[in-house]
Amino acid sequence: MTTKLTGKGQRSELEVGVLAVQGDFAEHISVLRKLGVDVREVRLPEHLDSLNGLIIPGGESTTLSRLMTLYNLREPLQKMAADGRAVWGTCAGMIMLSQEITENDPIPLGIMDIGVQRNAFGRQVDSFEQQLSINGLDGDPFHAIFIRAPVIIRVGKDVEVLAALDDNRPVAVKQGNLMATSFHPELTNDYRFHSYFLDLAHRKSLGNGSS
Repeated sequence: MTTKLTGKGQRSELEVGVLAVQGDFAEHISVLRKLGVDVREVRLPEHLDSLNGLIIPGGESTTLSRLMTLYNLREPLQKMAADGRAVWGTCAGMIMLSQEITENDPIPLGIMDIGVQRNAFGRQVDSFEQQLSINGLDGDPFHAIFIRAPVIIRVGKDVEVLAALDDNRPVAVKQGNLMATSFHPELTNDYRFHSYFLDLAHRKSLGNGSS
């Protein structure tokens, strides 16, 4: 499967939100603006109105979870995903999208049919970078940056694995309108993952249910 990237005209018609309560949301916003997308910082439930897609960025998942509860964002985020709009979680965002994690805290949103282990590779000093072959992205392998990264330990039957480590542990997945990555594409100069997400958001906004 190869993504058909949205053109500049199509991108300008999209409005994509980035959850901006904690974490590296500014980096995602910068990439999206470079790709010609109208971007909204999301901090309150009403900020989700009319969005074509949403990115939940990396950060500290426990803090992110508590702020989602504090700002009454949990149910609106779950409804957005249920409505078929595109949602992408990176690192801590992936933890929040999952149905279950190996720890008792944080409490995930239960949106995506995956199980996740937090900090699967150790502490900050154990962060690493790796070239990954991505199903759906043309060109060279993707330079993935893992920072206190989670890993996917269970994949549901409707979840497509886009990338895995050498030991076959998934680190990028897609399920319909949902996408999750263990790593941080926003910290690179390679915008293919963001373009892939914009294409997904565009298709879902047209009511195209194909994956």
